[in-house]
Amino acid sequence: MCGIWALFGSDECLSVQCLSAMKIAHRGPDAFRFENVNGFTNCCFGFHRLAVVDQLYGMQPIRVKKFPYLWLCYNGEIYNFKQLQKQFGFDFQTLVDGEVILHLYNRGGIEQTASMLDGVFAFILLDTANRKVFLARDTYGVRPLFKVLTDDGFLGVCSEAKGLINLKHSTALCSKVEPFLPGHYEVLDLKPSGKVASVELVKFHSCKDEPLHVACDTVEALPSAGFDLETVKSNIRILFENAVRKRLMAHRRIGCLLSGGLDSSLVAAVLLKLMKEININYPLQTFAIGMENSPDLLAARKVAAHIGSEHHEVILNTEEGIQAIEEVIFSLETYDITTIRASIGMYLVSKYIRKKTDSVVIFSGEGSDELTQGYIYFHKAPSPEEAAEESERLLKELYLFDVLRADRTTAAHGLELRVPFLDHRFTSYYLSLPAELRIPKNGVEKYLLRLSFEDSNLLPKEILWRPKEAFSDGIASVKKSWFSILQDYIDQQVDDLLLEKAAEKYPFNPPKTKESYYYRQIFEKHYPGRSSWLPHYWMPRWVKATDPSARTLKHYKSAAQE
Repeated sequence: MCGIWALFGSDECLSVQCLSAMKIAHRGPDAFRFENVNGFTNCCFGFHRLAVVDQLYGMQPIRVKKFPYLWLCYNGEIYNFKQLQKQFGFDFQTLVDGEVILHLYNRGGIEQTASMLDGVFAFILLDTANRKVFLARDTYGVRPLFKVLTDDGFLGVCSEAKGLINLKHSTALCSKVEPFLPGHYEVLDLKPSGKVASVELVKFHSCKDEPLHVACDTVEALPSAGFDLETVKSNIRILFENAVRKRLMAHRRIGCLLSGGLDSSLVAAVLLKLMKEININYPLQTFAIGMENSPDLLAARKVAAHIGSEHHEVILNTEEGIQAIEEVIFSLETYDITTIRASIGMYLVSKYIRKKTDSVVIFSGEGSDELTQGYIYFHKAPSPEEAAEESERLLKELYLFDVLRADRTTAAHGLELRVPFLDHRFTSYYLSLPAELRIPKNGVEKYLLRLSFEDSNLLPKEILWRPKEAFSDGIASVKKSWFSILQDYIDQQVDDLLLEKAAEKYPFNPPKTKESYYYRQIFEKHYPGRSSWLPHYWMPRWVKATDPSARTLKHYKSAAQE
């Protein structure tokens, strides 16, 4: 996890512009480099480093003697770099996984490069010999990337939008900063002036398609084909374990977020099992957050005892949670209601990990709800086919919601997130299964995933079959939910009259509740006029919902009352 930043064709003094690069310093607390491009005095790279792989030669932009005309700034991890090196006979100069991007590009161009990378990435590749700039981002946008391109060809690229919004330029930049689309690469011509012109934006991978890099995977072919239940369950276990195994690549300590729900519990259990197999000689630290005796804390405690992790509990203090709201919104760069709610706990637990432990590479369960139909409202899907379509829509929009939350809340504290449920191979296989197999069954969401691990003894049965909690209920105390506490506080901060006139003040995505109004005010304070970064609020489908929380759904209420 790092922070990348680059400018091409700047009209302003670069020493002034580089102050913007410091806005993402939290992403790379270990080192910083600012480098001009030879021959292009108005082009430069900025890089903030979190040293996870090759601590000696990992500074960027990466340049190697073999390709002196190539400059690479990337944020991510390429899990198959050693397999690619072996398959194509690449001669590496460093131990950095990202070096493979230079060799792949030299061998087969940008299309093959982006398609063959098994991992999470956002990169800027400059080819001065052919006068080209390339931008690319992984399938689900696990690693963030923003860009701004003016009409006169000034290009700014950054891991987070906050590194671009204050750039100086002769033409106005307002409203042009936008997220770079996941699963795409862009080709731009570099002019002698240092300015650029976009040539094409290409989608190189869709979540349903089996990725090209399967040929270089550690599990090349699944032992059995077909859709009979036992085969499917076995394949799910093999591919999920493989997804966790390849993510063990790190020179820093590995930890895991553990809410006690199915997803993080499965990740933690498989992770600990594999760490033992490869003789990692330190205990796995797991981390849970919640109010005293909250459901999540109790469930996480049970999982940690079962798997044998070194477990840490962070008690959520109401005042601390409320005070963190503004910092969280600034970090997230969104005003989405459910994203902010769920981010507060994750932000505070990340803060604890950074201050109190030496774990840096943090595993988490993001992506499972979208992939395996874990949201409560999937019980209301009109048909398996519509449920499958909704699952794909959610995966495509992850970069706006859960993946954004997971990246920013951890990156704010210099941690690197790893999300095995969003492994390209695992997701494409799961999405290839018949729609009927993937829907909730017997009143239980994620039925197929749970069933696949039922005989594995990885988790206690009551955890494997634990129903989904709304996140803010999961971290709540028995006496009063975090949701209620938030509402009571915000009710005092927003006047009824302000809410009545919300649509006049904020015509795009107007706030409908005091809570959303409160978040929007804070967002506009830090990012005025940037409301288009969120195309729409996250809301459940097939139900009449005014609030994004599962708490408002009948199925959730009946399960909670039982």
